Amino acid sequence: MVKRATIIAVLVLSLISSCYGQVTVGYYNNKCGTKDVESIIRGVVQARFSYEAAIVAFLLRLQFHDCLGDKQCDASLLLAGPGSEQTAVPNFTVKGYDLIDAIKAALEQECPGVVSCSDIIAAATRDAVVLAGGSYYDVPMGRKDGLVGLASNVDLPPPDISVANAIQYYGKVGFSALETVVLLGGHTVGVTHCSVIKDRLYNYKGTQSADPDLDAFYVFFLGNIICHNDPNAVDMFVFLDSPDSVLTVDNSYYKMLLAHKGILPIDNAIAFDPSTSGYVNDLANNNDYFLDLFGKTIVKMGLIGVLTGNQGEIRQVCSKTN
Repeated sequence: MVKRATIIAVLVLSLISSCYGQVTVGYYNNKCGTKDVESIIRGVVQARFSYEAAIVAFLLRLQFHDCLGDKQCDASLLLAGPGSEQTAVPNFTVKGYDLIDAIKAALEQECPGVVSCSDIIAAATRDAVVLAGGSYYDVPMGRKDGLVGLASNVDLPPPDISVANAIQYYGKVGFSALETVVLLGGHTVGVTHCSVIKDRLYNYKGTQSADPDLDAFYVFFLGNIICHNDPNAVDMFVFLDSPDSVLTVDNSYYKMLLAHKGILPIDNAIAFDPSTSGYVNDLANNNDYFLDLFGKTIVKMGLIGVLTGNQGEIRQVCSKTN
């Protein structure tokens, strides 16, 4: 299985390289006077990470929702206002906007009108992934920012999507089944809320009991310690990975799945569906393999529907068009 998956990974990398077009690694070299654009971005991310390591989860989710929400990596998610993408239900809990604004302000001070908000998202996410233990990956840049961001254009998969439908969803933007499983690996630093999984804990498919696929001890822990079957209870956070690894980008998430501790229905499903279970096993057994593929898959995601050349603009402020 590893051999087959490795061949697929090589093909993925080849496809990524051929799709760069006007988006290239090192795009901002010598475009900000004597300053290094990526170093400025990295410095702001490092400062934030030093006291809020969860920023890696915020940025991964922000990039995911920006690129896949409307199938364009154009920072349209950053546009604020009535009817914007931010007002779509799946985006209610997206965070990290303030960090992108801080990076943008730092860059505008050094070289006004040069660096797009969409490139900031991609580079900042990479830097946070590395700080959280992930492998470094080059980020091709040169994106322009979109002019429109509408809630009505947002189409993101629900947490209870079936494996077949998930593969179909991601396949529409060029991802294989393996890449779908790797993208879900972003849950290694993810969280959800008790309200999202309450049916799995208390009333799975109307049975008045927990999902039998969930580890019994984990059901007790989640159902009695973290969550409570009470409509007036605080809607607590639930880690999608092991609590001792939730701030680290690693393959622990896949190990949790194999131990029947997948929190979201889709997490649990990919571990045991015949079309994806082999990939989950491979990734669970080789952290370096996961980290390598994760970086490459995030790069590929960051190329979805990019605007370049005369398309779009470079916003002066990320939350509004010029």
